[in-house]
Amino acid sequence: MVTMARAPTADPYYAAKFWVEIQGITQAYFTECSGLTAETEIQEYAEGGLNDFVHKLPGRTKFSNVVLKRGWVDSDDLWKWYSQVIAGKIQPQNVSIILYENTVNSPGPEKARWNLINAFPVKWQGPEFRADGTAVLVETLELAHQGFNRQ
Repeated sequence: MVTMARAPTADPYYAAKFWVEIQGITQAYFTECSGLTAETEIQEYAEGGLNDFVHKLPGRTKFSNVVLKRGWVDSDDLWKWYSQVIAGKIQPQNVSIILYENTVNSPGPEKARWNLINAFPVKWQGPEFRADGTAVLVETLELAHQGFNRQ
């Protein structure tokens, strides 16, 4: 039996304090980030004469697209980036999602960073307009990438 050391208890971090950097330029407007997912495929191998289990061998690792949402702003930089993809001019950028310690007025110290490698937009969604609504206008950007690392 394997005994695992008990990890020291720590308070979880709130997900609300994060910033996004695209090619080193901070885009602090994003309010939601999803899709930081990595999954390794499993190849099953049934060995002849061994009937009590099947070998499970690791295969390729896949990374999901990352979806970023933010309230509408005057800058059209993200749309311009995506419009280059539409025109067939893929311009991959390094993108970092940075978690900061939650403080009252400003971000505290950096706690973690996920660096997306060679990311580029594959979907852009503009705001939904409703004459009777009072909701914030939201812009959505979906990024494909070649993987990420965590610092």
